[in-house]
Amino acid sequence: REAAARGEEAALITPDRRLTRQVTAALDRWRIEPDDSAGRPLPLSPPGRLLRHIAELSGAKLTGADLLALLKHPLANTGSDARGDHLRHTRDLELDVLREGMAWVTTGALDDWAQKRPDRGAWAHWVNSIIRDLAETGTRPLAEHVNHTLALAERLAAGPEGQGSGGLWDKEAGREARRICDELVREAPHGGDFTPSDYRDLFVSVLNRGEVRDPVQPHPGVRIWGTLEARVQGVDLVILAGLNEGSWPETPPPDPWMNRKMRAEAGLLLPERRIGLSAHDFQQAIAAKSVVLSRSVRDEESQTVPSRWINRLMNLMKGMSPEGERALAEMRERGAHWLALAGALEAADPVAPAPRPSPQPPVGARPTQLSVTQITKLVRDPYAIYANKILRLRPLKPLAQTPDASLRGTILHRIMERFVAETPPEEAPEEGKVRLMALAGEELEAHAPWPAARLLWLAKLGRIADSFLMDEADRRSRATPTAFEARGRLSVDAVGFTLTGIADRIDRDEAGALYIYDYKTGEIPSKPVRERIDKQLPLEAIMAQGGAFEGLAPGPVVEAAYIGIGAKSAFERIEIDDEIITDAREGLVDLISAYQTRTQGYTARILAEKTRFDGDYDHLARFGEWDHATDPTKMEVGE
Repeated sequence: REAAARGEEAALITPDRRLTRQVTAALDRWRIEPDDSAGRPLPLSPPGRLLRHIAELSGAKLTGADLLALLKHPLANTGSDARGDHLRHTRDLELDVLREGMAWVTTGALDDWAQKRPDRGAWAHWVNSIIRDLAETGTRPLAEHVNHTLALAERLAAGPEGQGSGGLWDKEAGREARRICDELVREAPHGGDFTPSDYRDLFVSVLNRGEVRDPVQPHPGVRIWGTLEARVQGVDLVILAGLNEGSWPETPPPDPWMNRKMRAEAGLLLPERRIGLSAHDFQQAIAAKSVVLSRSVRDEESQTVPSRWINRLMNLMKGMSPEGERALAEMRERGAHWLALAGALEAADPVAPAPRPSPQPPVGARPTQLSVTQITKLVRDPYAIYANKILRLRPLKPLAQTPDASLRGTILHRIMERFVAETPPEEAPEEGKVRLMALAGEELEAHAPWPAARLLWLAKLGRIADSFLMDEADRRSRATPTAFEARGRLSVDAVGFTLTGIADRIDRDEAGALYIYDYKTGEIPSKPVRERIDKQLPLEAIMAQGGAFEGLAPGPVVEAAYIGIGAKSAFERIEIDDEIITDAREGLVDLISAYQTRTQGYTARILAEKTRFDGDYDHLARFGEWDHATDPTKMEVGE
């Protein structure tokens, strides 16, 4: 940058192409476009990225992120004037379908979505045709693979209403991609049969042979050279960058076919020949008028080792007369000046940490309905309720469903609901275990499309099956399962509030008494947590006694318990009687009454000291800039 300001010519010399891209991006800070002798790799240009995506996704299961990478590509649907509509449809598809817990994209899901939005039927049909064509591949001749990739890329670029190939082959990058692909088409009939994975590797390697020159006029005095181009050119300032072992000189690639002796006998060059050429390039480059020697102390994985050229130069100067050591110290001092400038350039301005929020919205904006689990959240992290219910901010689901604890819990709940509902009277334990594992296999097959996860989760269930069935027999000896996933609504007239909830399971005995059970795949709440924070089962008992659950007549609750179906089987009853239910009802009224006053703030993470996972709204509350010892800052909002 300084050389350009002084009107001098400067060149960066390095064999590391990733480093040259980083330098190019850094120079953009001052709107300087360097003259890169190697150009830009074709796979990093828009046409190259689109072709590479299609080749890599052919024959593979398509995730939501994969589909969006294609649909949001800048060349997608450029063959007509409907690019804006295309992007809006893509956004709606992402929010309505792809972020709804879908592991792999299916054409059926898009068909269902299109039926709800008839105006987008043609667009959804076009997307489905692309998905089907990506899946329709296998071992076949190379020519068919190539023609399939190019046809699909052109159809994606043209769009559902466009003609031709859209903007795929336009501009310099498109013409270079066309040249590379035409060459591959000519040679493909001689390539034989390829599997999809082998074809992907071949196609990407062929694309890597292409280079693109940006149409932007580069700066006349700022250049980036490889070691080969630097042999025959010179400038005022030379920056030798990437001087680490493995980069300059490069580590010789291993030869799986011939050892050193065999190469020598065959008259082939030894690997050290390339190191010698690297030394020659370094020797020529360092003889320039003004030279900067640069290396990184760390890479993305570990500490780096200085290049042998650097080590040799330093050892030589240290072993010379005092003038050599003094010259080395002056070199380091000049380098420290540039390091200080770089540090100052990237240094952030001091920013005061955000306060711990405790917003106080108007009473009229506060929620008048919460679920049982949201009551627990209100006690533990009121700010999450404020963000969700008052600001109406909903966390986006991930683009691709993963086999996580949440999904496992959902599937196990389905398994237990089906098993308990379909259990015949007087079923033998051996028969029950067989039926339980069969049901589990069906549910896992339907909702967990990961073979490894299915086997692991099925094995974990098998380990606790015997213990669970023994406890289940005891539960059935006292009452009959009556309701599963029962939804309920209870009006709390004293504070004008509605409590909702879903009970996993409710049993009823012959006397009409009720037994409430909640399945837990994770840790069962401890007694202190149940007393201070988690009132789920007492609140569900209040709802059951009040007849709040659909299709369930009211009755006295004589038992409430957690059924552990996680790593180990467990059955833990909680104390439940009229006094506890009355205390829970009064506590609910007091809690809601407190939050119906303007002075009550929704403090972030008020009782979340022991929470071992991040909340959905911790980033919004700026948690980390404050901790649990920080006093909340109350602020009236919404005026």
